[in-house]
Amino acid sequence: MDRRRFLSTCTAAATAAIAAPVLGAAPAAAAEGAQQRGPGHGRGWGHDHGGHVLVPSYRRGIILYTVRDATGRDPLATELPSGFREVFRELARHGYRQVEFAGYRQHPNAPGGADLGTVQGARLLRGWLDDHGLRARGNHGFIPSSWPLTTEDLDTFKQNLEVANILGLGHMGTGGDPTGSSYRADWDVAADKWNALGEIARREGIKLYTHNHDAAYGFLLDGGPLDGQGRPTRSSGIRKLEYFLKVTDPKAVWLEMDIFWAHVARYKFHSYTAHDGSTRENVFDPAGLVACHNRRYPLFHAKDGAVNTSNGWGYDMVPFGTGDIDYRTFFTRIGHRQYHNPMVEQDNAPSATDPGQSLQHAHTGYDNLAALRRRRRR
Repeated sequence: MDRRRFLSTCTAAATAAIAAPVLGAAPAAAAEGAQQRGPGHGRGWGHDHGGHVLVPSYRRGIILYTVRDATGRDPLATELPSGFREVFRELARHGYRQVEFAGYRQHPNAPGGADLGTVQGARLLRGWLDDHGLRARGNHGFIPSSWPLTTEDLDTFKQNLEVANILGLGHMGTGGDPTGSSYRADWDVAADKWNALGEIARREGIKLYTHNHDAAYGFLLDGGPLDGQGRPTRSSGIRKLEYFLKVTDPKAVWLEMDIFWAHVARYKFHSYTAHDGSTRENVFDPAGLVACHNRRYPLFHAKDGAVNTSNGWGYDMVPFGTGDIDYRTFFTRIGHRQYHNPMVEQDNAPSATDPGQSLQHAHTGYDNLAALRRRRRR
């Protein structure tokens, strides 16, 4: 498929979907549709089989980066949950059924020691997950920096795949973009690398994914006058990650959308300089991109934002369900609720003055994720 047909197909998919306002949507209220906790179960478990629930209970997850202060604190110096084992218990009590790792390190005084990114450590983690009815879905882990791959990097990558399989992750990825460049040639190189790594992971039963921030949704520089180094200075209007989706193997390379950063990109990257020098508008539609490539987005970061047009991002990070990103419409538009796995995330949940804040915000995030319902038809 050539670029013009690719773009027109995505545009048609996005247009066919329900129009989604980005700002000003009422946040999900924890009290709306709240369900009682049963003995030994988290909130809402086993009570969401109706089509009105947007995120089924067994798909509700959290990335452990949100509570990194809790996994990292010294259990000998606090009565608060600390280390992976205690944090798993607390998250399961809130109702979570899934977690995504952001590495495998914890405080050295916690059970298992500091580094659980080994075969033995993975077996410990898997046991604790099983004890609390949790499933690990992914990890922001090791992606080789070398290309072509060095022997050392390849061996380390394969070791990480072994750990992922012990944990039953199903997915392994990174928190960074495939490349920080704006040039098509560099994205072609990144695609070659990710296709190769993704094929290695696929042979081990793992889906390799890239997690992206706002920059990846900026416009690709792929034409127009060249600069002094022979590089293009203008754009055809295709976004960098759209191009990456086009040139990578859908059976080997997957994506995790951070919905907050995708909305930041909508705020920041809404026009481009075309090859002919004209300025053209192209407002990013995060849900439309997913609708065009739905099966390539198994994971999401469900991170909320309150509108703030003075900080350069358009939003401030806030606990999930307390901001202005319209998650009800987003999840309604992308559909496939039995396939997608939203992971609650809040980068700024840990607090230097309130040691329990991150777990409290995790609790708030779960309740608001569980409360999301489709609008009733009139």
